[in-house]
Amino acid sequence: MANDLIAEISRLGLKDLNTPASASITDVEHLSSYNWIEAPKATPAIAVPGSPDLWSPPNIPFQLEKDTGYVYLAQNAALHPDSPLEPLFRALYVSHPSFDIVSIDVVTDRNNLRKLLAFVNPRWSGNNREAFTIKVEVTNNTAIFCREETKAEEYIGPNEFRGYGHSFEKECTSRKVCWSTRHHRIISYHFGGLKFVIRHETYGYVGVADTQLDVQPVDSRAPQVDNLSSVLGSLSLSPESSTLGTTSLTSSKLVIRKEGQVIPLSSTLEIKTRVAHRPLAFEDVVSQLWISQTPKLVRAYHTKGMFAVPEVEDVAAQVKAWEDQNQKDLKMLAGLIGKIRDIMKESGGRAMLRYDAVGDKLGLYRLEGEQMLPNDLPSKSQ
Repeated sequence: MANDLIAEISRLGLKDLNTPASASITDVEHLSSYNWIEAPKATPAIAVPGSPDLWSPPNIPFQLEKDTGYVYLAQNAALHPDSPLEPLFRALYVSHPSFDIVSIDVVTDRNNLRKLLAFVNPRWSGNNREAFTIKVEVTNNTAIFCREETKAEEYIGPNEFRGYGHSFEKECTSRKVCWSTRHHRIISYHFGGLKFVIRHETYGYVGVADTQLDVQPVDSRAPQVDNLSSVLGSLSLSPESSTLGTTSLTSSKLVIRKEGQVIPLSSTLEIKTRVAHRPLAFEDVVSQLWISQTPKLVRAYHTKGMFAVPEVEDVAAQVKAWEDQNQKDLKMLAGLIGKIRDIMKESGGRAMLRYDAVGDKLGLYRLEGEQMLPNDLPSKSQ
Protein backbone atom coordinates (compact mmCIF):
# COMPACT_ATOMS: atom_id res chain seq x y z
CA MET A 1 0.00 0.00 0.00
CA ALA A 2 1.02 3.61 -0.58
CA ASN A 3 1.30 5.40 2.74
CA ASP A 4 2.87 8.74 3.71
CA LEU A 5 3.78 11.46 1.30
CA ILE A 6 7.47 11.71 0.41
CA ALA A 7 7.41 14.68 -1.95
CA GLU A 8 5.17 16.77 -4.19
CA ILE A 9 5.94 18.31 -7.57
CA SER A 10 3.64 21.04 -8.87
CA ARG A 11 3.51 22.33 -12.41
CA LEU A 12 4.84 25.68 -11.18
CA GLY A 13 7.68 23.80 -9.51
CA LEU A 14 8.86 22.46 -12.87
CA LYS A 15 10.58 25.77 -13.59
CA ASP A 16 13.02 25.04 -10.73
CA LEU A 17 14.13 21.67 -12.14
CA ASN A 18 17.75 20.99 -12.95
CA THR A 19 17.40 20.50 -16.71
CA PRO A 20 20.03 19.30 -19.22
CA ALA A 21 21.59 21.49 -21.90
CA SER A 22 20.11 19.24 -24.59
CA ALA A 23 17.24 16.77 -24.64
CA SER A 24 17.67 14.75 -27.81
CA ILE A 25 17.51 10.96 -28.08
CA THR A 26 20.83 9.46 -29.15
CA ASP A 27 22.54 6.05 -29.37
CA VAL A 28 19.33 4.13 -30.05
CA GLU A 29 19.83 0.36 -29.80
CA HIS A 30 17.47 -2.59 -30.14
CA LEU A 31 18.01 -4.88 -27.14
CA SER A 32 15.35 -7.59 -27.29
CA SER A 33 11.70 -8.32 -28.03
CA TYR A 34 8.99 -10.85 -27.33
CA ASN A 35 5.45 -11.87 -28.21
CA TRP A 36 2.81 -12.91 -25.75
CA ILE A 37 1.46 -16.35 -26.68
CA GLU A 38 -2.10 -17.52 -26.07
CA ALA A 39 -1.88 -19.80 -23.05
CA PRO A 40 -3.75 -20.52 -19.80
CA LYS A 41 -3.27 -17.71 -17.29
CA ALA A 42 -1.70 -20.19 -14.89
CA THR A 43 1.21 -20.62 -17.33
CA PRO A 44 1.83 -17.28 -19.05
CA ALA A 45 4.11 -17.71 -22.07
CA ILE A 46 6.23 -15.48 -24.30
CA ALA A 47 8.25 -16.11 -27.46
CA VAL A 48 11.69 -14.44 -27.70
CA PRO A 49 12.55 -12.56 -29.87
CA GLY A 50 9.13 -13.03 -31.45
CA SER A 51 8.14 -10.79 -34.33
CA PRO A 52 5.68 -8.01 -35.03
CA ASP A 53 2.99 -8.76 -37.60
CA LEU A 54 3.83 -8.17 -41.25
CA TRP A 55 2.11 -5.20 -42.91
CA SER A 56 0.04 -6.78 -45.70
CA PRO A 57 -3.09 -4.68 -46.42
CA PRO A 58 -5.63 -5.17 -49.21
CA ASN A 59 -4.92 -3.14 -52.35
CA ILE A 60 -8.55 -2.06 -52.75
CA PRO A 61 -10.98 -0.34 -50.33
CA PHE A 62 -12.51 -2.73 -47.79
CA GLN A 63 -15.36 -2.92 -45.27
CA LEU A 64 -14.77 -3.96 -41.65
CA GLU A 65 -16.93 -4.90 -38.69
CA LYS A 66 -16.53 -2.80 -35.55
CA ASP A 67 -14.36 -4.06 -32.69
CA THR A 68 -16.00 -6.47 -30.25
CA GLY A 69 -14.85 -8.90 -27.58
CA TYR A 70 -12.01 -8.73 -25.08
CA VAL A 71 -9.19 -6.24 -25.71
CA TYR A 72 -6.06 -5.47 -23.73
CA LEU A 73 -5.50 -2.03 -22.25
CA ALA A 74 -2.23 -3.09 -20.56
CA GLN A 75 -1.35 -6.55 -21.82
CA ASN A 76 1.63 -7.24 -19.57
CA ALA A 77 -0.44 -6.50 -16.47
CA ALA A 78 -3.40 -8.49 -17.78
CA LEU A 79 -1.40 -11.64 -18.54
CA HIS A 80 1.21 -11.44 -15.78
CA PRO A 81 -0.27 -9.35 -12.96
CA ASP A 82 2.22 -10.66 -10.39
CA SER A 83 5.05 -8.87 -12.19
CA PRO A 84 4.19 -6.96 -15.41
CA LEU A 85 7.85 -6.01 -15.88
CA GLU A 86 9.23 -9.54 -15.56
CA PRO A 87 8.84 -10.37 -19.30
CA LEU A 88 10.95 -7.32 -20.17
CA PHE A 89 13.84 -8.52 -18.02
CA ARG A 90 13.52 -12.20 -18.99
CA ALA A 91 13.60 -11.36 -22.71
CA LEU A 92 16.49 -8.95 -22.14
CA TYR A 93 18.60 -11.55 -20.35
CA VAL A 94 17.77 -14.27 -22.89
CA SER A 95 19.09 -11.97 -25.63
CA HIS A 96 21.96 -10.55 -23.54
CA PRO A 97 22.81 -12.90 -20.62
CA SER A 98 25.54 -10.57 -19.32
CA PHE A 99 23.62 -7.31 -19.76
CA ASP A 100 24.80 -4.70 -17.24
CA ILE A 101 21.64 -3.25 -15.76
CA VAL A 102 23.74 -1.06 -13.44
CA SER A 103 24.62 1.06 -16.49
CA ILE A 104 20.92 1.92 -16.96
CA ASP A 105 19.37 4.89 -15.17
CA VAL A 106 15.68 4.31 -16.00
CA VAL A 107 13.66 1.27 -17.10
CA THR A 108 10.10 2.06 -18.16
CA ASP A 109 7.22 1.46 -20.50
CA ARG A 110 6.61 4.08 -23.18
CA ASN A 111 3.22 4.83 -21.64
CA ASN A 112 4.80 6.22 -18.46
CA LEU A 113 6.89 8.75 -20.37
CA ARG A 114 3.85 9.85 -22.36
CA LYS A 115 2.03 10.54 -19.09
CA LEU A 116 4.94 12.47 -17.61
CA LEU A 117 5.34 14.51 -20.81
CA ALA A 118 1.61 15.35 -20.64
CA PHE A 119 2.17 16.61 -17.09
CA VAL A 120 5.00 18.83 -18.34
CA ASN A 121 2.73 20.19 -21.10
CA PRO A 122 -0.94 19.10 -21.30
CA ARG A 123 -0.84 19.93 -25.00
CA TRP A 124 0.69 16.49 -25.63
CA SER A 125 -2.40 14.75 -24.27
CA GLY A 126 -4.89 16.93 -26.12
CA ASN A 127 -5.21 19.07 -22.96
CA ASN A 128 -7.05 16.14 -21.39
CA ARG A 129 -5.88 15.89 -17.79
CA GLU A 130 -6.39 12.41 -16.34
CA ALA A 131 -5.19 11.05 -13.02
CA PHE A 132 -2.56 8.32 -13.23
CA THR A 133 -0.30 6.23 -11.00
CA ILE A 134 3.13 4.73 -11.63
CA LYS A 135 5.05 2.45 -9.30
CA VAL A 136 8.68 3.50 -8.89
CA GLU A 137 11.46 1.37 -7.46
CA VAL A 138 15.20 2.12 -7.31
CA THR A 139 17.83 -0.59 -7.03
CA ASN A 140 21.35 0.79 -6.81
CA ASN A 141 21.44 3.32 -9.64
CA THR A 142 18.47 2.06 -11.66
CA ALA A 143 14.96 3.49 -11.36
CA ILE A 144 12.22 1.14 -12.55
CA PHE A 145 8.87 2.64 -13.53
CA CYS A 146 5.90 0.25 -13.71
CA ARG A 147 2.61 1.47 -15.18
CA GLU A 148 -0.53 1.07 -13.09
CA GLU A 149 -3.94 0.99 -14.77
CA THR A 150 -7.39 0.78 -13.24
CA LYS A 151 -8.24 -1.86 -15.88
CA ALA A 152 -5.80 -4.09 -17.76
CA GLU A 153 -8.42 -5.43 -20.18
CA GLU A 154 -12.03 -4.81 -21.07
CA TYR A 155 -14.91 -6.38 -22.94
CA ILE A 156 -16.52 -4.53 -25.86
CA GLY A 157 -20.12 -5.67 -26.15
CA PRO A 158 -21.93 -6.13 -29.47
CA ASN A 159 -24.01 -3.00 -28.84
CA GLU A 160 -21.00 -0.81 -27.96
CA PHE A 161 -18.87 1.14 -30.38
CA ARG A 162 -15.12 1.59 -29.78
CA GLY A 163 -13.96 1.96 -33.34
CA TYR A 164 -12.27 -0.41 -35.80
CA GLY A 165 -8.65 -0.48 -34.64
CA HIS A 166 -8.40 -4.17 -33.74
CA SER A 167 -10.39 -5.30 -36.77
CA PHE A 168 -8.13 -3.17 -38.96
CA GLU A 169 -4.97 -4.79 -37.59
CA LYS A 170 -6.35 -8.26 -38.25
CA GLU A 171 -7.26 -7.33 -41.82
CA CYS A 172 -4.05 -5.50 -42.70
CA THR A 173 -1.31 -7.50 -40.97
CA SER A 174 -0.17 -11.13 -41.05
CA ARG A 175 0.88 -12.98 -37.92
CA LYS A 176 4.48 -14.23 -37.97
CA VAL A 177 4.53 -16.08 -34.62
CA CYS A 178 2.07 -18.89 -33.90
CA TRP A 179 -0.66 -17.98 -31.43
CA SER A 180 0.81 -14.54 -30.86
CA THR A 181 -1.37 -11.87 -29.28
CA ARG A 182 0.99 -8.85 -29.33
CA HIS A 183 4.63 -7.93 -29.91
CA HIS A 184 6.69 -5.90 -27.43
CA ARG A 185 10.09 -4.37 -28.13
CA ILE A 186 12.86 -3.34 -25.75
CA ILE A 187 15.24 -0.58 -26.83
CA SER A 188 17.84 1.60 -25.12
CA TYR A 189 19.02 5.15 -25.71
CA HIS A 190 20.51 8.22 -24.07
CA PHE A 191 18.21 11.14 -23.31
CA GLY A 192 18.81 14.22 -21.19
CA GLY A 193 21.93 12.84 -19.53
CA LEU A 194 20.25 9.55 -18.58
CA LYS A 195 20.37 6.11 -20.16
CA PHE A 196 16.95 4.52 -20.69
CA VAL A 197 15.59 1.07 -21.40
CA ILE A 198 12.13 1.45 -22.97
CA ARG A 199 9.48 -1.21 -23.61
CA HIS A 200 6.69 -0.55 -26.10
CA GLU A 201 4.16 -2.39 -28.24
CA THR A 202 4.83 -2.65 -31.97
CA TYR A 203 1.86 -3.13 -34.26
CA GLY A 204 3.62 -4.20 -37.44
CA TYR A 205 6.56 -3.92 -39.78
CA VAL A 206 7.04 -3.37 -43.47
CA GLY A 207 8.38 -6.36 -45.32
CA VAL A 208 11.16 -7.07 -47.78
CA ALA A 209 9.09 -5.78 -50.70
CA ASP A 210 9.04 -2.34 -49.05
CA THR A 211 12.52 -2.19 -47.54
CA GLN A 212 15.57 -4.42 -47.28
CA LEU A 213 15.44 -6.09 -43.89
CA ASP A 214 18.44 -7.42 -42.02
CA VAL A 215 16.32 -10.01 -40.26
CA GLN A 216 17.98 -12.47 -37.91
CA PRO A 217 16.09 -15.75 -37.66
CA VAL A 218 16.32 -17.43 -34.28
CA ASP A 219 14.91 -20.85 -34.89
CA SER A 220 14.39 -22.03 -38.45
CA ARG A 221 12.85 -25.20 -37.04
CA ALA A 222 10.03 -23.32 -35.32
CA PRO A 223 7.08 -25.70 -35.18
CA GLN A 224 4.10 -25.28 -37.47
CA VAL A 225 1.26 -26.06 -35.09
CA ASP A 226 -2.47 -26.23 -35.46
CA ASN A 227 -3.69 -26.05 -31.88
CA LEU A 228 -2.85 -24.45 -28.57
CA SER A 229 -1.83 -27.67 -26.86
CA SER A 230 0.85 -28.18 -29.50
CA VAL A 231 2.11 -24.65 -28.91
CA LEU A 232 2.44 -25.25 -25.19
CA GLY A 233 4.18 -28.53 -25.88
CA SER A 234 6.77 -26.74 -28.01
CA LEU A 235 7.88 -24.34 -25.28
CA SER A 236 11.63 -24.69 -25.31
CA LEU A 237 12.74 -22.70 -22.28
CA SER A 238 11.27 -23.30 -18.86
CA PRO A 239 11.42 -20.65 -16.16
CA GLU A 240 14.28 -22.58 -14.55
CA SER A 241 16.52 -22.09 -17.60
CA SER A 242 15.29 -18.87 -19.10
CA THR A 243 17.89 -16.46 -17.69
CA LEU A 244 20.85 -18.63 -18.67
CA GLY A 245 22.28 -18.03 -15.20
CA THR A 246 22.76 -19.95 -11.98
CA THR A 247 19.74 -18.58 -10.12
CA SER A 248 16.76 -20.90 -9.83
CA LEU A 249 13.54 -19.41 -11.15
CA THR A 250 11.18 -21.97 -9.75
CA SER A 251 9.10 -19.17 -8.23
CA SER A 252 8.34 -17.69 -11.66
CA LYS A 253 5.26 -18.71 -13.61
CA LEU A 254 6.56 -17.27 -16.87
CA VAL A 255 7.48 -19.72 -19.61
CA ILE A 256 9.76 -18.68 -22.47
CA ARG A 257 9.85 -20.08 -25.98
CA LYS A 258 12.61 -19.34 -28.50
CA GLU A 259 10.95 -18.37 -31.76
CA GLY A 260 10.83 -15.51 -34.23
CA GLN A 261 13.21 -13.13 -35.91
CA VAL A 262 14.73 -9.80 -34.98
CA ILE A 263 13.11 -7.07 -37.05
CA PRO A 264 15.10 -3.81 -37.25
CA LEU A 265 13.57 -0.76 -35.62
CA SER A 266 13.78 1.06 -38.96
CA SER A 267 11.03 -1.20 -40.38
CA THR A 268 8.50 -0.90 -37.55
CA LEU A 269 5.29 1.06 -37.75
CA GLU A 270 2.47 2.49 -35.67
CA ILE A 271 -1.16 2.09 -36.78
CA LYS A 272 -3.95 4.57 -36.10
CA THR A 273 -7.53 4.45 -37.42
CA ARG A 274 -9.92 7.39 -37.63
CA VAL A 275 -13.22 8.35 -39.16
CA ALA A 276 -12.57 10.19 -42.43
CA HIS A 277 -14.10 13.52 -41.37
CA ARG A 278 -11.76 13.74 -38.32
CA PRO A 279 -8.19 13.48 -39.68
CA LEU A 280 -5.50 12.55 -37.18
CA ALA A 281 -3.08 15.42 -36.65
CA PHE A 282 0.58 14.43 -36.51
CA GLU A 283 0.88 16.35 -33.23
CA ASP A 284 -1.58 13.92 -31.63
CA VAL A 285 0.69 10.91 -32.18
CA VAL A 286 4.23 12.30 -32.47
CA SER A 287 5.18 11.96 -28.78
CA GLN A 288 4.33 8.26 -28.92
CA LEU A 289 6.48 7.79 -32.02
CA TRP A 290 9.32 9.82 -30.51
CA ILE A 291 9.54 7.88 -27.25
CA SER A 292 9.76 4.53 -29.06
CA GLN A 293 11.67 5.94 -32.05
CA THR A 294 9.15 4.33 -34.39
CA PRO A 295 9.88 5.66 -37.89
CA LYS A 296 6.73 4.71 -39.81
CA LEU A 297 3.06 5.58 -39.39
CA VAL A 298 -0.22 4.39 -40.89
CA ARG A 299 -3.17 6.78 -40.59
CA ALA A 300 -6.13 4.78 -41.87
CA TYR A 301 -9.44 6.53 -42.55
CA HIS A 302 -12.92 5.08 -42.87
CA THR A 303 -16.54 6.03 -43.43
CA LYS A 304 -18.85 3.74 -41.42
CA GLY A 305 -16.22 1.00 -41.52
CA MET A 306 -15.37 1.36 -45.22
CA PHE A 307 -11.62 1.98 -45.36
CA ALA A 308 -9.64 3.58 -48.13
CA VAL A 309 -6.44 1.80 -49.13
CA PRO A 310 -4.01 2.69 -46.31
CA GLU A 311 -0.52 4.02 -46.89
CA VAL A 312 2.67 3.83 -44.86
CA GLU A 313 4.29 7.20 -44.12
CA ASP A 314 7.98 7.50 -43.31
CA VAL A 315 7.87 10.06 -40.51
CA ALA A 316 11.38 9.77 -39.03
CA ALA A 317 12.39 13.23 -40.26
CA GLN A 318 9.18 14.77 -38.90
CA VAL A 319 9.72 13.16 -35.51
CA LYS A 320 13.26 14.54 -35.36
CA ALA A 321 12.01 18.00 -36.37
CA TRP A 322 9.43 17.85 -33.57
CA GLU A 323 12.18 16.96 -31.10
CA ASP A 324 14.24 19.96 -32.21
CA GLN A 325 11.25 22.31 -32.00
CA ASN A 326 10.14 21.21 -28.51
CA GLN A 327 13.39 21.23 -26.57
CA LYS A 328 11.90 23.28 -23.71
CA ASP A 329 9.31 20.60 -22.89
CA LEU A 330 11.74 17.74 -23.46
CA LYS A 331 14.42 19.27 -21.24
CA MET A 332 11.78 19.65 -18.54
CA LEU A 333 10.74 16.01 -19.01
CA ALA A 334 14.35 14.88 -18.55
CA GLY A 335 14.68 17.10 -15.48
CA LEU A 336 11.45 15.73 -14.00
CA ILE A 337 12.53 12.10 -14.46
CA GLY A 338 15.91 12.87 -12.95
CA LYS A 339 14.29 14.56 -9.95
CA ILE A 340 11.94 11.60 -9.34
CA ARG A 341 14.91 9.24 -9.51
CA ASP A 342 16.97 11.37 -7.11
CA ILE A 343 14.10 11.61 -4.59
CA MET A 344 13.64 7.86 -4.69
CA LYS A 345 17.35 7.16 -4.14
CA GLU A 346 17.25 9.35 -1.01
CA SER A 347 13.98 8.04 0.44
CA GLY A 348 14.24 4.27 0.56
CA GLY A 349 13.79 3.26 -3.04
CA ARG A 350 10.07 2.39 -3.39
CA ALA A 351 7.07 4.65 -3.96
CA MET A 352 3.83 5.23 -5.81
CA LEU A 353 3.86 8.25 -8.12
CA ARG A 354 0.37 9.73 -8.38
CA TYR A 355 -0.89 12.55 -10.57
CA ASP A 356 -3.77 14.47 -9.05
CA ALA A 357 -5.67 15.90 -12.02
CA VAL A 358 -7.72 18.24 -9.81
CA GLY A 359 -4.75 19.72 -7.97
CA ASP A 360 -2.57 19.36 -11.10
CA LYS A 361 0.42 18.01 -9.19
CA LEU A 362 2.51 14.88 -8.75
CA GLY A 363 2.88 13.17 -5.38
CA LEU A 364 5.36 10.47 -4.36
CA TYR A 365 3.97 8.20 -1.65
CA ARG A 366 5.93 5.58 0.27
CA LEU A 367 5.09 2.10 -0.99
CA GLU A 368 5.08 -1.10 1.04
CA GLY A 369 4.47 -4.68 -0.04
CA GLU A 370 6.11 -6.98 -2.55
CA GLN A 371 8.82 -5.85 -4.93
CA MET A 372 8.07 -5.41 -8.64
CA LEU A 373 10.38 -8.19 -9.82
CA PRO A 374 11.17 -11.78 -8.77
CA ASN A 375 14.05 -11.97 -6.31
CA ASP A 376 16.64 -13.20 -8.81
CA LEU A 377 16.22 -10.25 -11.20
CA PRO A 378 17.30 -7.41 -8.89
CA SER A 379 20.35 -9.54 -8.03
CA LYS A 380 21.59 -9.07 -11.57
CA SER A 381 22.17 -5.40 -10.81
CA GLN A 382 24.26 -6.02 -7.67
